[in-house]
Order: sequence, then structure tokens, then C-alpha cells
Amino acid sequence: MPYRVLFVCMGNICRSPIAEAVARTLAQQQGLGRALDFDSAGTHGHYHAGEAPDPRARRVAARRGYDLSRLRARAVIDADFERFDRILVMDESNLAALRRQCPAANRGKLGLFLNYATGLGISEVPDPYYGAESGFERVIDLCELAVRGLLADLAGRRDGC
Repeated sequence: MPYRVLFVCMGNICRSPIAEAVARTLAQQQGLGRALDFDSAGTHGHYHAGEAPDPRARRVAARRGYDLSRLRARAVIDADFERFDRILVMDESNLAALRRQCPAANRGKLGLFLNYATGLGISEVPDPYYGAESGFERVIDLCELAVRGLLADLAGRRDGC
């Protein structure tokens, strides 16, 4: 069974779908595609349920070699807390929302995504929704760093087993 990781932001149209696409692409490039499964959702994903990611996210991601075209927004559901091995959140406010929703037995699965990008001096992926495309570029930069750290961590766990 693959190790399953869920990325979460607020609406599931900017940060978390970018993180999902970056993770899927980099895992494939490292030959980990079959061992890992990625998805994304939003704490307020019901606002955008079924929608494609933000057009700016799709444009910027495509320029960087990431395909968001098949992704559609969805809300975090209770079954996600059982289904996923790790649930990585883009910021503290969405982490707090998940802590309220998550059963106590599964709270250890929750964490901030940027914890995998050491040395940045920040712990949150900024929400680019109300800004320019440069904000989406910054999100991709941060996601690439964090995904590389995540994949190194997961590969280390796999080798150690």
C-alpha cells in the first residue's frame, strides 16, 4: 500500500493543489511514484467544490512543469483522517481548524507542511489568492523546498524499515 499524504489549505484552489502537483511530480522523478499517493483538500473546500485550481495557479505551475489541470477542489472529510498517513497543512489557522475536526487518535498525523523545509525561518505558506502571480511563484518555490524535505524524510523511513 502506498504511503498517503494529504495537503490542506483553505479553499483547495491555490496552495494545496500546487503542493499536490509538486509532490506527485518530484516523487515520480525520484522513482517513488508507486510508493506514495498524494491528494489535496481544503478546510473551506466546500466553497469551491468541484472547481479547478485558480487560473493563476494553473498558469504559473504549467510554466514550472507542474500539471494542475485534472485537480478539482474538495473539502476535508472525516474519512481523510483515517485514510491518510500524513496531513500537511499550509498555515496555522487551517491547522487549528483540522485539530477541531480531527479525532484525537489521529491528531499525530497533522503537521505544518513547511516543517519539511528547514532553515527558512517561516512556518506558513502564504496565501497568494488576493495578490499577483508572483505570490503563486513564491508558493511553488516553498512547495518545492518542502516536498524535497518530505520525500527525503519518507525515503529515510522506507530505508530504515
